[in-house]
Amino acid sequence: MNKLVACLFVAVVLWSGCVVPAQAQPLDRIAAVVDEDVILQSELDRAVANILGQYANRQDQLPPRDVLDRQVLERLILVRLQSARAAESGVRVSDEEVDAAVNNVARQNNLSLDQLRQQLASSGSSFSDFRASLRDELVIQRLRQSFAQSRISVSDGEVDAALAAQTAVGTQYRLAHILVALPEGATPEQITTAQQKIDGVKNLLDKREMDFHAAAVRYSDSPNALEGGELGWRSLDEIPAAFAGTIRAMQVGQVIGPTRGPSGFQLLKLVEMRDAEAGAANNVTQFQARHILIRTGDTGTGTTVSDAQAKAKIDTLRARIEGGADFVATAKDSSDDASSRAKGGDLGWFTQDEFGPEFGVQVAGLQDGQVSAPFKTQAGWHIVQRIGTRQADVSHDNRRAKIRETIGQRKLEDEWNRYLRELRGEAFVDIRNGTQPADAAPAKAPAASGS
Repeated sequence: MNKLVACLFVAVVLWSGCVVPAQAQPLDRIAAVVDEDVILQSELDRAVANILGQYANRQDQLPPRDVLDRQVLERLILVRLQSARAAESGVRVSDEEVDAAVNNVARQNNLSLDQLRQQLASSGSSFSDFRASLRDELVIQRLRQSFAQSRISVSDGEVDAALAAQTAVGTQYRLAHILVALPEGATPEQITTAQQKIDGVKNLLDKREMDFHAAAVRYSDSPNALEGGELGWRSLDEIPAAFAGTIRAMQVGQVIGPTRGPSGFQLLKLVEMRDAEAGAANNVTQFQARHILIRTGDTGTGTTVSDAQAKAKIDTLRARIEGGADFVATAKDSSDDASSRAKGGDLGWFTQDEFGPEFGVQVAGLQDGQVSAPFKTQAGWHIVQRIGTRQADVSHDNRRAKIRETIGQRKLEDEWNRYLRELRGEAFVDIRNGTQPADAAPAKAPAASGS
C-alpha cells in the first residue's frame, strides 16, 4: 500500500474533479459513452486543465490540444472500464482503506490531513472527488493484483536460468520509450501512417530539434506519454529479451529504434545506468509466529462483517486464550486466514515487514511465547503469538525472490497491457465530443527527411 499511495498523488489529481462555482452553469455535455456509463465534458475539461497546470511553464512540450484531449479521454475511458470490471469481479475497497490511503498520501507529501484538504481546495479540486479517484486507483490496483495471481506464474526453471545469466553485481537501466500504437488487425495504410510518424519523431530527435521527454509527451500513444515515456529502473531480467542484448551495448542517452512490436512502433532511450547492490551476505532477524485473523467487510461468503463486529469477536478470542484456551485449536476453529488456519495459524519464518508494517511492529514487540493484544491491519483484526526468532542469511533467497518478482512483473506488464487492449476493444465506446478515437490513424508528426 505505501508504495502505491506514494505514487498516486499526481495520478489522482489528474482524474480528480474541481469545485464547481455556485452559479448557473450550462447543461453539461457527454464527452463519451462507455458501456452503460458516461464521461462528461466537464470531467474531461477538468482533467485536461490539471495537465495544463502541471505544464504551466512548459506547455510547448504538450501535444496539440485535440491530441491532449484524446490522450486524457483515453485514460478516463480505461479507468471507467477497469472500475466496472472490478465491480463485476467482486473487487471492493472499504471506506477504512480509502481513509488509510488518504492519510498515507498526506504523510508521503509531508502534509496533515487538513493541509491536504487546503492544498486540494487551493488547486480547485474537491476532497470528495479526490477520495473517489483514490478509491478508483485502489480498486484498479486490486484488480491488477487479482489478475496477476490468476494468470501470471514463474517457474523455478525460469528463475534458475535468470540466475545463471546474471552477473555478480548486475546493472540496472533507466529507460523511456515513445510508442506509436497500431490497432488490432491494422490495415496497410495504418501501418504506413504509423511508420511515417515514428520515423518523423526519430528525425526530430536525431536533429536535436526536440528532446526525448518532450517528444514522448507530444507524440507517444503510450499511457505514460504525459510522464515523458518514463519506464523507470529495470534490470536485464525486466527487459524483453528482444531488447536485452542491445541495451547492454548502448551508451547513456542513446535511442534505438524504431522497432515493431505487438502494440505498434516504438523508440527506446537509455536514460541512466547504475550498478545493482552486490549479493553479499545479508543476515536478518526472522520471526516465527502464529496468528488469528477476523476479516472485516465482504468476507466472500455472502456476509459482511463490520469493524465493530470483528473487534468484538477478536476480543472474545483473546480473552479465551488468556483464560487458558489453546492458541492453535482456537486458530483452527475461528481464524479467517484460509492459508494458515489449518496449520493453527502458523506463518512460518518471516522478516519483520513481510506482512506489512503494522503486523511487523506487533511481532517485534513481543517476547517468545507471548500473545499480542488485538490490533488492526488492512486485512482485519488480529492477535499474534510469537514462537521464536533467529538470524538468517537470506541473500540467496532474496536474490531468487527478487528475480522471480522481476520476471513476474515483466510478464504482468505484457499481459496486463494486452488485457487492457482487449477490454477497450470489446467495450462499447461512443466518443461524442469530436475527440479523435484511440484506434484512428496516429496523430501526425513531422515527416522523416529523405536524406
